[in-house]
Amino acid sequence: MAAPKKHKKNPPPNFVICVRDVQKSGDSVEFGTEPGETLYLEVPDNEIPHPVNHKKTRNEWVQRVLKQATSGRHRETKKNPRGGYTTGDILIFVHGYNNSLEAIMARHNLLQSGLRKHKFKGVIVSYDWPCEESTLNYLEDRDDAEATAQRLVKDGIRILAFEQRDQDKNKCDIDVHLLGHSTGAYVIREAFYKASQSGQISRINWNVSQVVFIGGDIARSSMSASNDKSQSLFNHSMRITNYQNPFDSALKMSNVKRLGLKPRVGRVGLPSDAPDTVVNVNVGEHWKKLKEPASAIGTWSHSWHFHDDTFAKDLAETLIGDIDRHAIPTRQLRDGSLHLVKH
Repeated sequence: MAAPKKHKKNPPPNFVICVRDVQKSGDSVEFGTEPGETLYLEVPDNEIPHPVNHKKTRNEWVQRVLKQATSGRHRETKKNPRGGYTTGDILIFVHGYNNSLEAIMARHNLLQSGLRKHKFKGVIVSYDWPCEESTLNYLEDRDDAEATAQRLVKDGIRILAFEQRDQDKNKCDIDVHLLGHSTGAYVIREAFYKASQSGQISRINWNVSQVVFIGGDIARSSMSASNDKSQSLFNHSMRITNYQNPFDSALKMSNVKRLGLKPRVGRVGLPSDAPDTVVNVNVGEHWKKLKEPASAIGTWSHSWHFHDDTFAKDLAETLIGDIDRHAIPTRQLRDGSLHLVKH
């Protein structure tokens, strides 16, 4: 008698918050490259986000995300006020400039598969802000990044913060993390800054757990403990991890476009007076040993993270948070600096 066939598990949903405008041409509609209304999308595997076919109501989308993010429960004891609460993780991925929707979803899928391989059970949400597919639009894209940063707070972090605030009703204790690639790091920093200026947000007792920058396109000086614009980022995140690649050629171009006055944190690392909650991981030596795959998306030195298993393991351990930052097995401490190493 033949053995029963094993059914493959359906791939996890692809959740997207999109703040691009919608362009109409005859009977067809598609996303444009300028800021627009916030839309909540659930995108089937191997499809590109569509403003009509994949649209969900905000409430339906939030409940679907929370359900997918749930991975367990707190143990019930007399001394544990959160006994029985559901637990889990949401990682919000914020892409950089010069990204097509195809590239964004490809990276979303690479992150999802890499993290799941290393036991991260949470859900990934891509925050899609408008950007052109040309490096010539760098400065315009940064303007759009700043203009849409507040949406990340208002229409993303804020609604999840409300869910966390209402724990007694929802019995929900989901950790929210942020991953910013390239200009996505700038979007995150601006989002926290704008949140500090919003009375409505400031009245909520909210925090995110882990904030991660890869190829971070923000000034090194902005991560100084005394930097005014970054105070909200420091105050409302449990840990910030910056992955530094001294060989990142895309960030060299970023310096040139900004007249070379402000070295970027993703290339030169953290300032000496960064807060204790911020950690730098130098990936330069590890990156030099890698071979660029034919499927690589974008500039290899700037976007290799999505294709590398060692990085995926290090990121998964960072998000799960069970191991001290100095004890993560894919890191080695040398002369007071952490370096990414193959494990």
